Amino acid sequence: MFIQGIDIPEGLGPETPDVWPFSVPAVNDLLTNRLAFQSPVTFLVGENGSGKSTLIEGIAEAYGLDARGGRAGRKYGNNRPKSDLGRSLRLDLTARGARQKQAGRRARTGYFLRAETTFGFAEAVSGMHGYWDENLAEHSHGEGFLIILQTMFDKPGLYLMDEPEAALSFMSCLRLVGLMHDLSESGSQVICATHSPLLSALPGADVIEVGDHGIRRTKWDELEMVDHWRRYMADPGRYLRHIVDP
Repeated sequence: MFIQGIDIPEGLGPETPDVWPFSVPAVNDLLTNRLAFQSPVTFLVGENGSGKSTLIEGIAEAYGLDARGGRAGRKYGNNRPKSDLGRSLRLDLTARGARQKQAGRRARTGYFLRAETTFGFAEAVSGMHGYWDENLAEHSHGEGFLIILQTMFDKPGLYLMDEPEAALSFMSCLRLVGLMHDLSESGSQVICATHSPLLSALPGADVIEVGDHGIRRTKWDELEMVDHWRRYMADPGRYLRHIVDP
């Protein structure tokens, strides 16, 4: 593990908590409560707008990863200052995490994969030393994702993911589950924001649901999204009759 927990200490937060992103319940929760990470793999789940991607980006910035995505110790053209959350968030690092964060650029290991910026990043680093050899333009969207995952997620480190399932088929998601398991066994830490009940079913993973309630730890089979998927797969008409005109 590299990060034991996160919070926003008094004095580092906003003057008033009604400004974005501190007005988002999941972020606001960190003004008064510490979120502990209890497993090598943590999933943040919730509806669109719940704050899970905002939290992942804030953790990336606080740790020193490029907010646009990419490998530890490298930037690819993002010179914007840290976000308000990235500046305010306190990471409770393990001794190993502190050594990593303070290590020289070449010694850092880890990666921040953001679905929305992955292929812009891939174009920027194509052919550079330390990345993949394949030409991603010759592969499908999902195949390109898997190439990046299999090439960049290869050493013990901190790995952050924001909706990595976006380009992946069912079988490719299963391969990602296997990769996450292997990372956890290698001493890595994975924190992943996802909508996927497939990914978040990884045995031994910590599941945290974010929403209007703020942040709460839960179990996979108690997630609202899991319940919805079960109901939908059993009888799509129960949902579609409210959406599709007969």
